[in-house]
Amino acid sequence: MLSAYNLAPRNASAAFQKLTIAKKLVLKFHTLVLKEPCFVVVDLTCRCHRWQLTTNNADTRTITHPPSILHRKDTRSTAQMANNEDIEIGGSTGLDAVKEPFISKQDNSANDFNGSSDEGSLRMVLLSTFVAVCGSFEFGSCVGYSAPTQSAIREDLNQSLAQGSLLLDSGRFLTGYGIGIFSYVIPVFIAEIAPKNIRGGLATVNQLMIVSGSSVAFLIGSLVTWRTLALTGIIPCLVLLVGLFFVPESPRWLVKVGHQKEFEAALQRLRGKDADVSLEAIEIKDYIEALNYLPKARMIDLFQSKYIRPVIIGIGLMVFQQFGGINGIGFYASETFELAGFSSGKIGTVAYASIQVPITILGAFLMDKSGRRVLLMVSASGTFLGCLMAGVSFYLKVHGMFLEWAPLIAIFGVLIYIGFFSIGMGPVPWVIMSEIFPINVKGVAGSLVTLVNWFGAWAVSYTFNFLMSWSSSGTFFLYSGVCAITVLFVAKLVPETKGKTLEEIQASINTDDKSMQLF
Repeated sequence: MLSAYNLAPRNASAAFQKLTIAKKLVLKFHTLVLKEPCFVVVDLTCRCHRWQLTTNNADTRTITHPPSILHRKDTRSTAQMANNEDIEIGGSTGLDAVKEPFISKQDNSANDFNGSSDEGSLRMVLLSTFVAVCGSFEFGSCVGYSAPTQSAIREDLNQSLAQGSLLLDSGRFLTGYGIGIFSYVIPVFIAEIAPKNIRGGLATVNQLMIVSGSSVAFLIGSLVTWRTLALTGIIPCLVLLVGLFFVPESPRWLVKVGHQKEFEAALQRLRGKDADVSLEAIEIKDYIEALNYLPKARMIDLFQSKYIRPVIIGIGLMVFQQFGGINGIGFYASETFELAGFSSGKIGTVAYASIQVPITILGAFLMDKSGRRVLLMVSASGTFLGCLMAGVSFYLKVHGMFLEWAPLIAIFGVLIYIGFFSIGMGPVPWVIMSEIFPINVKGVAGSLVTLVNWFGAWAVSYTFNFLMSWSSSGTFFLYSGVCAITVLFVAKLVPETKGKTLEEIQASINTDDKSMQLF
């Protein structure tokens, strides 16, 4: 198997001016004959620069960008604008948690609302995730943002003005449509525009905005009616809708669809007008050029040997993220604290909401320092401990032991759980998912993984009450078992992607490189 070729002289400036016919022939041969994508990686870590052709079976070289582009304000502001809509995602999930215990108390006209809206929202999440996410990769991330943003505005209005189940159901359907797209497109967009050394931190802002929206919904929901709360979701939607006019498209997507001039302009804008982006541009174009020789990916193609490992990693992380119990515990936080022995669930709910934001900020700082794997294993270990403590508290309460301590153990267990979840298991799976899939399968792979995530979210929130009726302590012990298995899954399967370009990650994910070794 061919693995690497020197294609240019050691003088980098001369090499960059000679994208020769020989290079293109080698690229085409590798892709068409050997059925293996390859691309050119430039090594700038020493004075003697060279090109190296890299395949899935070859080591890759590190691209070190000029310092001036590593912390560009343009990249950060673009990523933040993209993340604004995550406030709406968090607000929507927070609204669900808030309105459950208070909807019938605050508004008698809503007494006929039933669970059909939640099931309708699930169906729309699954449908939009599968169809609209793929569409966003055909028409671009900015177009992908626009439609769900407008739908989210209509959703907030529908839920606020609803006098019967029809408008509320419509609002939930539109919620599903918007969230289904935003969930995957936002982290992928950030991963594609960000330099490798701050990519993890910027992508974690995605989760920070979600928990911020959720926390705001929890806090405001304890003060106002759920109808007023629903209207607050319009604010981030309007900000994003206006901001989209100032956000550049993903450079990698522009290359993929053949918009060379727009690609160069977008990359230059993101890195700064004085930055030298020629090296990064060559890497991106060579990688996309190699992938363009491959046929368009279908869902069935994800189960080929060259894609199966990232698919297992992506699906596995989402399964463990959801089936560790986060949405059951979050949606029913108020009821959980009341069952634990508190006279009111509001105190615990406010504490639950308040702890998420600072812990997620800490996780954003640690993402590109400690690495993804470390955060995941520490986070899963902490959620295991939190669920174990909550399970013990309910066991003590049921058996009439240490009744004065049981509520405190419960609240500390839940707070430990949400704190450790926020630092790792919340943001990191989305970051890794945005990094491990090649661009030619990002649409279908992202749709599948996001579909699994939201189906898991629904399944956990739907079964939580049934499990609590069966055994309150057993429910948390079950979740703690899932969290324990998560630690083993991460240790054996999940690669470390810190400090690597997307092209390096995707090229080396099936190699025996120790830094990316899966087994």
